[in-house]
Amino acid sequence: MHLHCDSLRGPLKAQSIMKNKEHTRQVRDTVVKKFKAGFGYKKISQALNIPRSTVQAIILKWKEYQTTANLPRPGRPSKLSAHTRRRLIRDAAKRPMITLDELQRSTAEVGDSDHRTTISRILHKSGLYGRVSRRKPFLKDIHKKCCLKFATSHLGDTPNMWKKVLWSDETKIELFGNNAKRYVWRKSNTAEHTIPTVKHGSGSIMVWACFSSAGTGKMVKIDGKMDGAKYRTILEENLMESAKDLRLGRRFVFQQDNDPKHKAKSPMEWFKNKHIQVLEWPSQSPDLNPIENLWQKVAKFKGAEYFRKALYVMRIRPHKKSLSKVQAVLLHVGLDYLWVDHEGMF
Repeated sequence: MHLHCDSLRGPLKAQSIMKNKEHTRQVRDTVVKKFKAGFGYKKISQALNIPRSTVQAIILKWKEYQTTANLPRPGRPSKLSAHTRRRLIRDAAKRPMITLDELQRSTAEVGDSDHRTTISRILHKSGLYGRVSRRKPFLKDIHKKCCLKFATSHLGDTPNMWKKVLWSDETKIELFGNNAKRYVWRKSNTAEHTIPTVKHGSGSIMVWACFSSAGTGKMVKIDGKMDGAKYRTILEENLMESAKDLRLGRRFVFQQDNDPKHKAKSPMEWFKNKHIQVLEWPSQSPDLNPIENLWQKVAKFKGAEYFRKALYVMRIRPHKKSLSKVQAVLLHVGLDYLWVDHEGMF
């Protein structure tokens, strides 16, 4: 019996190095034979030079199915061992930003060289999928405390109070869609479904706008770099007129974020002279401003592409005929509420 075991140790030792290879039927039968003879898992493992967990798996399978033969299984056996698959899933869960190339190199280090598609498929089966990481403001403890203070201080406010708030913000509108990559299906050596581009940043414009619960106010194109003086000019020419059009009355509350140009001496003096109440606003809290929802609708709404093209047409040919066409397009796609007097905008 000892001679038979010794003769098996050579090939068994070689097989233990190749973790992704399964043991032969002869080895599995030997494990079961020793188990029937009264040997424990540890003694069988030492005698055959195979891991104790392998001995346990072979015996448990024999107890359940009364055989050591390979059971029917769908498709080709996995190229990666169970240990390597668990390691891939663990690495991806602990390091969400790890790339497929890094995972591929880590598997190669342990002797399992596989394609990126194989690794991706294993992660998908475990419920892990590649997604674009969401962005959020970097919040310090002081920012969180300020946001909490703002929320608790307005717990008792009535809906009528918020109806008197005029919300404002600036944003950039891409005339040709966003700058991110877009993937398209096309045949090899073809150049269909291209994305138009323009030079020197003329593919986007900066705008300032305001709105309240009663509707949208003025939207103004910002030329050049925005500073405190230019911001004051925008307020002087558009803020009071927007409040009048929205019928907010003289005692409305104006909201703006804590951008340095908003807090500059010139616009703050104008607020004081005009007796306009400015809402105290916590830093790093863009998600509190409902105007962000309006910007998102402009950027992601299915008809927003017409809006961008319309703006571009107005920029190139700002005559009355093209402006009337633009207004009709905005009305057709449901963005007519963005229409303002554009004579001085382009």
